[in-house]
Amino acid sequence: MKIAFFDTKPYDKPSFEKFGQENGVEFKFFETKLNEDTAELAHGFDGVCAFVNDTVNADVIDQLYSMGVGVVALRCAGFNNVDMKHAFGKVHVLRVPAYSPYAVAEHTMAMLLTSIRRIHKAYIRTRDYNFSLAGMTGFDLHGKTVGVVGTGRIGQVFISICRGFGMKVLAYDKFPAPGLADGENIRYVTLDELFTQSDIISLHCPLTEETYHMIDEAALEKCRRGVVLLNTSRGALVDAEALLNGIKSRKVGAACLDVYEEESDLFFEDYSGHILDDDTLARLISMPNVIVTSHQAFLTEEALSNIAETTVENLVGFFRDGRCPNEVCYRGGSAQDCRDGKCF
Repeated sequence: MKIAFFDTKPYDKPSFEKFGQENGVEFKFFETKLNEDTAELAHGFDGVCAFVNDTVNADVIDQLYSMGVGVVALRCAGFNNVDMKHAFGKVHVLRVPAYSPYAVAEHTMAMLLTSIRRIHKAYIRTRDYNFSLAGMTGFDLHGKTVGVVGTGRIGQVFISICRGFGMKVLAYDKFPAPGLADGENIRYVTLDELFTQSDIISLHCPLTEETYHMIDEAALEKCRRGVVLLNTSRGALVDAEALLNGIKSRKVGAACLDVYEEESDLFFEDYSGHILDDDTLARLISMPNVIVTSHQAFLTEEALSNIAETTVENLVGFFRDGRCPNEVCYRGGSAQDCRDGKCF
């Protein structure tokens, strides 16, 4: 089995080579992203392996289909970069629904603590032997209310971490997790109630038509003054211009972003010697109360191993049995997981 592996980074190879060799999967690693101009590289391969910022639109799908490439194995949970309607009946789309929820949840808390306790500023100061504490006052997390949007695996781990700090949790999810709410410290509420009552808001939901720009000017207007916003999920959940305006008006007290809606041509690359063309991102990074990391929340040894193992298992299972429990299909107007030929 030969798989064309796109958007390769040095940290990808060890795990994928290990699990590939153990299971008879041969990966050809390409540094370029998958898009309309590079899809031809997949000629002669059984499938392609793509990541979050690869483009799997109608044109790419048609090219893969014409070359007889029948499988797109996503080494990530999200699939908003895939035209699922167009893929149906042409290519099978597999994904990794969960790898290490702890990796993302812990990174979210690390960003929050760094921001509110000014750790990033202290690091820079003390390296210059500046030991002044002026402007370094933070606030306790204990007793604060955190609003968690999305209570899947990652959201639940983040809630557990927040409870360890003595925080109260307001949760929102279209499909509440059974047994999560206790009626006192963890409560499910409406999205509007979450906005109006939370000191901190953390996003852990997928990007869909419904959640696109769920944090916009109207949402921020409902929030408490000085709210802290965390996003380690998908960039387009947040209207970046609205966030920037909220920061400038002091409505948003701080923002911690591991994702950005226009990240596809920027994140994972080194532009340190260049002028950044994205004015919105440049302005966000320039704000003293904004922390941006470049989609690294997933990047732990455990997560990388889990991603590679699951991706290889997906491919082996599909080519052996003709189906895969982690296949995503398009049925009834929405993309869903497919198990045993049935969509869920």
